Amino acid sequence: MIKNEIRIFFTAVMFYTRIPCPSWVDHNDAYINKATRYFPLIGWIVAVISALVLYGAAHLFNVEIAVLLSLIISVLTTGAFHEDGFADVCDGFGGGWTKDKILLIMKDSRVGAFGVIGLVLLFLLKFFLLLALVNAVGVKDFQFLLLLIIAHTVSRFIASTFILTHSYVRETDDSKAKPVAKSVQPINFIIAFIFVVIPLVVYLILTQSYWILIILVTSWITKLLLAGYFKKWISGYTGDCLGATQQICEIVCYMTFLVIWKFI
Repeated sequence: MIKNEIRIFFTAVMFYTRIPCPSWVDHNDAYINKATRYFPLIGWIVAVISALVLYGAAHLFNVEIAVLLSLIISVLTTGAFHEDGFADVCDGFGGGWTKDKILLIMKDSRVGAFGVIGLVLLFLLKFFLLLALVNAVGVKDFQFLLLLIIAHTVSRFIASTFILTHSYVRETDDSKAKPVAKSVQPINFIIAFIFVVIPLVVYLILTQSYWILIILVTSWITKLLLAGYFKKWISGYTGDCLGATQQICEIVCYMTFLVIWKFI
């Protein structure tokens, strides 16, 4: 039982990050499917690595460079897994006017003008939001680490709920998201949600600020808006849509934090 869970966890690490895994971990569809339960936990790992780099770099350089290095390490950790999906969505929905055309463009490995522009704006927004958050909370404050973990876990969980609520539209076998796109058991989402709840509970205990729960509302509203848009144009979602949702929800999380910090 324990060995099986360890294998599932490492499968999640291998599938969602570039972190080296034991040689006995492979791309088994059954394990990748179950690995959805650890998707938010991957957010913990990425957030902690990013925060450590930010904290260390802040002692050597100014805060702007520290934030930039933190962004770079987060991309290196995940292999731009979600950013790639975001770029494909920008290209597909920006350049396609029919379902077939959108799907065809998203399948293309090349990045077009919409994708490049989208990524530039995404990273600029993320950079300035994180910079503002660091200046507001303080890079040494434990709250900052918790907020980073919350943003990464909530955004990943929200993205994964598409599997429960909407239809997967690709029918070919060449999609990297297909193994996790169908037949994910509800228990996996329950386990995944536990990894979302833990940092929220810790934050509530430390700050007694229940306003942090607004993050669940703003993220879910974002998902509903994106879901409506995806359904209108392609009648469902693809793996790229999940990556785009994760990135956009992460941005929304940072925005929500700053609004809470400033006005509440």
